[in-house]
Amino acid sequence: MPENTVTTPLAPMELGDVVDAFAYIRALQSGEIDTAGAVANDTGPEMRRLLLDVAARIFIPITAVDDCDGEPCAHSFLAAALGRLLLEVLCHADGACLAFPPGIAQTIIRFTDNILTEDHGDVADVLRQLEAAGMKQAVEADPVHRTTA
Repeated sequence: MPENTVTTPLAPMELGDVVDAFAYIRALQSGEIDTAGAVANDTGPEMRRLLLDVAARIFIPITAVDDCDGEPCAHSFLAAALGRLLLEVLCHADGACLAFPPGIAQTIIRFTDNILTEDHGDVADVLRQLEAAGMKQAVEADPVHRTTA
């Protein structure tokens, strides 16, 4: 997967891909293993790619160097490097448990819990917000959905 930076924004995912990926993530997060398995079976081998797309859209913007507050410092670049490294581990784990859909989804869930929620708040709610943002981007990028929405 190519390196992503703030200057090279990611193209929106397809609407169905957003729905499938987050259905799987939310099912695992809520302990609904049978539902997660059914979603994975319906999606097939594409599930890994979909989850990596979701991970990139969460990790990269959150850890990107923020130059809005003046000069970026060493910690800013460290955060950006850690985000890229985390995504790289998921993409190229060479058979490690993190390289498969459950590991990728659990990493997204832990990242959401530890980084995106305050005091380990409602992870499910944050995942719903992330899904809604992905769906909005997909609809806005697709003229067919934009005219029918």
